[in-house]
Amino acid sequence: MNSLNPPAPDFLGEGDGNLSPAREAWAGRYRGPQATALVARDAAVFLPQALSTPCLSAIRAAEGAWLTDADGRRLLDFHGNAAHTLGYGHPRLLAALRDQMTALSFSPRRYTNEVAVLLGERLRAVAPQEDARILLTTGGSDAIEVALKLARLATGRFKTLSFWDAFHGAGFGAASVGGEAHFRSHGLGPLLPGTAHVAPFACYRCPYGHADNASCGLACAAMIRYVLEREGDVAAVIAEPARAVPTLPPPGFWPLVREACTAHGALLIFDEIPTGLGRTGHLFASDAWNVVPDITVLGKGLGGGVLPVAAVVARGALAGAVRAVSIGHYTHEKNPLLARAALTTLEILLDEDLPARARALGAHALARLDEMKARHALIGDVRGLGLLLGVEVVADRETRAPDPAAAERVLYHALARGLSFKVSLGNVLTLMPPLTIDQADLDRALDILDVSLAQAAGGNS
Repeated sequence: MNSLNPPAPDFLGEGDGNLSPAREAWAGRYRGPQATALVARDAAVFLPQALSTPCLSAIRAAEGAWLTDADGRRLLDFHGNAAHTLGYGHPRLLAALRDQMTALSFSPRRYTNEVAVLLGERLRAVAPQEDARILLTTGGSDAIEVALKLARLATGRFKTLSFWDAFHGAGFGAASVGGEAHFRSHGLGPLLPGTAHVAPFACYRCPYGHADNASCGLACAAMIRYVLEREGDVAAVIAEPARAVPTLPPPGFWPLVREACTAHGALLIFDEIPTGLGRTGHLFASDAWNVVPDITVLGKGLGGGVLPVAAVVARGALAGAVRAVSIGHYTHEKNPLLARAALTTLEILLDEDLPARARALGAHALARLDEMKARHALIGDVRGLGLLLGVEVVADRETRAPDPAAAERVLYHALARGLSFKVSLGNVLTLMPPLTIDQADLDRALDILDVSLAQAAGGNS
């Protein structure tokens, strides 16, 4: 982990699947009787695990940008596990899924079907890679595993290079290349060998000690080249092109990394599971930096916030490496219902030009957040691209010291007022609304955040 920015325990759990007494007391005030009863039943049947069970509350409906809890209370959802790109229950998507359920709901793996082929063709048509080839899975973590296998087979190497603090999934391979301590420790035992890590790009709080972009000389990119040179046999560099924290790379970072990968025979894998499909204002986040990775991994929003589906999109030249090997032998690999969800999601994204909408709404939101920064001393930094937005909460602007306790207070006050979002790395308020959100609802959420920041600054819990 980056010791300059240690994570605070997530507010949903503290490592053993249980809420602390103080947090349970807060949740008790927040939940109504119906939600409280359902959370108790949930905890009685599911394995306890941090960040998941017990749950914060319970919902009974989701529509557009809104959740309705079990007691009828509505919340704007700026979290959504990054799956609600289209909002919840997009009518065009639901209608397509109803039709598909009637026409063909399952396809055994040894057969193909038209909707799966249509999805593959559509992904090839929009992919950044030349002559792209596709493999579908039912989850992002599985798709990362497929990408790692493909990189090994294509290069004849097994080593990887990735970032500390990154999340790439919960499977052993995905956790090995990931850099979050929570998913790498707690007695899990040895992870994959050969998984080297370097400090991530983080211009506001540079792990290399630079105060600003002008003085850094792109040390973060230089370190990647250095490790590739020293190792000499790295199969792939895997990273989020825009970190979902969120943090954006400094100008020129990704072109230098692309050059280093090419020079040293390493593939470049972009994990766009949380940040692709329009969120950054581009259909693929890689487009924002004019860099073409060898492999792109998509997930979360690809299922339209309804069904789990992910995709590995690879440069066509890599296809020959896997002809005799099964790297993604999944029962639901070409499931027509999942394929219909992904295909219709892509059609909606393109037909409604949601990437352009994300650019416009994101610029509006950033302007408002910058104005809040001028008034709230808790805000050390505001950053984002499209509708991937972050507010860094600090104890002191001069030292840039993180303030996880204050960030958690902001979160609680916002939840109490009807806004849900994620706190990343302990102190970064991460705002990821649906790309379909009305500007009025976006402004309503920002108003709630504004008031919540003011209340949190007073130390009120």
